[in-house]
Amino acid sequence: MTQTIPNILTIAGIDPSGGAGVLADVKTISALGGYACAVVAALTAQNTQTVTEIEPVSPRFVGHQIDALFDDVVINALKIGMLGQASVIETVAQYLALRSPSHVVLDPVMVSKSGAMLLEARAVHALREALLPLATLMTPNLPEASVLLERGAIESKRDMRRVAEQLREMMNHKGHRWVFLKGGHLPGDDTTDFLHDGDVMIELPGHRIATQNTHGTGCTLSAALATLLGHGQTAQDAARNAKIYLVNAILQAHQLTVGKGHGPVHHFHQLWRKTPLQ
Repeated sequence: MTQTIPNILTIAGIDPSGGAGVLADVKTISALGGYACAVVAALTAQNTQTVTEIEPVSPRFVGHQIDALFDDVVINALKIGMLGQASVIETVAQYLALRSPSHVVLDPVMVSKSGAMLLEARAVHALREALLPLATLMTPNLPEASVLLERGAIESKRDMRRVAEQLREMMNHKGHRWVFLKGGHLPGDDTTDFLHDGDVMIELPGHRIATQNTHGTGCTLSAALATLLGHGQTAQDAARNAKIYLVNAILQAHQLTVGKGHGPVHHFHQLWRKTPLQ
């Protein structure tokens, strides 16, 4: 029997408000027609306004979750989000290297929307050395790219082009690898993204949306990319379609009333009606 619904795995942290992390990933995967599986790599106490505490998950247990899934479920694509600790990063890298999944989307989560640090400082080296070589597509925003490259602020599309090239050089050169460099932190209203594979540089235009509902946008984008890749789309098509999905999720987020800070995007904007089950 031909499988038509891809199994998509997220390895990330838990955000109790549901706007980011594993819960946002599961919503995204489901909305885009994938079957969502999850490995919990960190726990947080947070809402739309702040992160008050982070509780690590032991590397041993994270590894056991990965093994339990891969021993039983065919994983068509996966995304990696918040891992928090160097030891967890190294464990995830070790287990995934043995499993060799086809599509690995890496979102190098470092800071929450409220400004809380989600990655310990010494973990950046582990992220750079252990996980980047396994990623088939990485999705850094501009501050994350600056940290990974140990450089100053990225303030123009010209800077972004060079940074995308440098990030691609950091990845494993075997096989096809892509960088999706997000431009949401550019000055002004321009939010252009760049997709680069070492040869082709694709510009994905965008404009800033006047809204406070942007919690979990990075998680949502990377989960969307993994799901669309799992459906068999090319990286170029997945990038364009994931961005369209995210933009519409932001535009429709005003339908939700969640919290007093940075609200979540509307993951099910394509599926929900004003009066469900009518």
